[in-house]
Amino acid sequence: MSIDDLVRDIGSRLGEETHCSDWLDITQETINGFAEVTQDRQWIHVDVERAAKESPFKGTVAHGFLTLSLIPFLTGSVDESSPPYEGVKLTVNYGLNRVRFPNPVPPGSRVRSRSKLAAVEKVGEEGIQVVTEVTIEIEGQPKPACVAETVFRYYF
Repeated sequence: MSIDDLVRDIGSRLGEETHCSDWLDITQETINGFAEVTQDRQWIHVDVERAAKESPFKGTVAHGFLTLSLIPFLTGSVDESSPPYEGVKLTVNYGLNRVRFPNPVPPGSRVRSRSKLAAVEKVGEEGIQVVTEVTIEIEGQPKPACVAETVFRYYF
């Protein structure tokens, strides 16, 4: 399929859900590990006793950026065995257009992603840029943990 045909094909599916991940457990250990890697050890994330007493959430919560950083894994973007489009040689995370964190993620939660195609355009002669709306849901919660527009470039 040519790049132009691929853009037309993807463009015809804008608004469609393209992926729903499995649930992923978020543990306090995961939160603590993220705190160490990013050096963001704010008490609301890592001090279980203090957060239970002082946090408006009555306990620790995951970093918003932890939730955001799970998008490549949850959406399958880093699974080389299953490229999103046939013939992709290189995938580049080009950035984010918009990010919101409407609901905190406490340890013990399970999250998953749902993805919808939002936009597509040709990039040069050998690539496309795809914008996807990704919603990170929290099991049993009406409001999502994160809603973000991701921008990926795919080169063939």
